Amino acid sequence: MTQIFLLQAPADAASSPLAILQVLAMPVLLLVVMYFLMIRPQKKQEKKQREMRAALKVGDKVVSIGGIVGRVVNIRDNEITIETSVAKTMMTFRKDAIQTVVKPISD
Repeated sequence: MTQIFLLQAPADAASSPLAILQVLAMPVLLLVVMYFLMIRPQKKQEKKQREMRAALKVGDKVVSIGGIVGRVVNIRDNEITIETSVAKTMMTFRKDAIQTVVKPISD
């Protein structure tokens, strides 16, 4: 024989304000934890990327999202032209496509 126990709140407790607060506390707590563990770090990383892209200047060595390495030769509004390889191939990217700025080892 299997017995099933159901946890039920008393009828008068369901209408009390304290019971309502207890029921709402867990989802609110879950949202707060999710914000601090997932959303906030992502926003900090996005802000850092925006600042890095805004600070780009001619002569910086950059790596694109696709892995193309080159040196910045022209910056115009939302576009960056880089020079790649020994053949001095010129490629134009949007600023959003720049993943990192490669710093010299001496810095």
